[in-house]
Amino acid sequence: MKPVLKMSVLAATILLAVGCQDEKTSAPAETAEPVAVEQQAATDAKAFESDDQKAAYAIGASLAQYLSANLEQQKELGLDLKKEDVLAGVSDVFAGNSRMSQEETQQALQDLDQRVSDMMASKAKEEAEKNTKAGDDFRADFEKQEGVKKTESGLLYQVETEGNGEMPKATDTVQVHYSGTLIDGTEFDSSYKRNQPATFPLNQVIPGWTEGVQLMPVGSKFKFVIPPELAYGSQANPSIPANSTLVFEVELLDIVKAEQDAEATAEQ
Repeated sequence: MKPVLKMSVLAATILLAVGCQDEKTSAPAETAEPVAVEQQAATDAKAFESDDQKAAYAIGASLAQYLSANLEQQKELGLDLKKEDVLAGVSDVFAGNSRMSQEETQQALQDLDQRVSDMMASKAKEEAEKNTKAGDDFRADFEKQEGVKKTESGLLYQVETEGNGEMPKATDTVQVHYSGTLIDGTEFDSSYKRNQPATFPLNQVIPGWTEGVQLMPVGSKFKFVIPPELAYGSQANPSIPANSTLVFEVELLDIVKAEQDAEATAEQ
């Protein structure tokens, strides 16, 4: 059982450290081997002498499919983990002839983890710098458009529809419809898509929203271009990369009064 567990640890290490670097990266095109393994297993299913033998084979086949589909992804980080070396480790341990002690194995895996961590940090920094430059260029171009205004904080906005209602304060709760995109047009959030306006305290959102929505009379629709420091900064998530400039179309529908606020909070 120990050799199987050790390989599971290695597989998990590769999956977490390498395979998840880009969820949008498609699986390697080299899928012939796993498919062939599945087909062969199905063809020879009756050849197994027991359920235990079939289960053991399935463990090996599953591991092979996983490794075949994921080991290639390490090239994106600059690592060079070869299938032959992985298989050699499995064979040697199963044969009781490992070239590494248990302590050396653990140390090698810890070293791999550190290398991957350093590479991830380097790539994240490179990506953040690229996003910063692209955002700076985008905002510079947007600022030149007719009707665009810029606040002291760096927030850019453009009035698309001017309302004539009350203007909210930072302590108010507002009801809005909005859509949010990256500068390349990728939409990451939209109340329109949910077909449900959003209601929230204005002082509990990103600074660019807190400042910008206070400029809007009820009934207005503004376009905001928000620099990273007024959005999510260096924090990254699956839909918003680090140091992203964000673009929002916002309609201010209402300022929620105390009674309405309590009802909205209860509903949420």
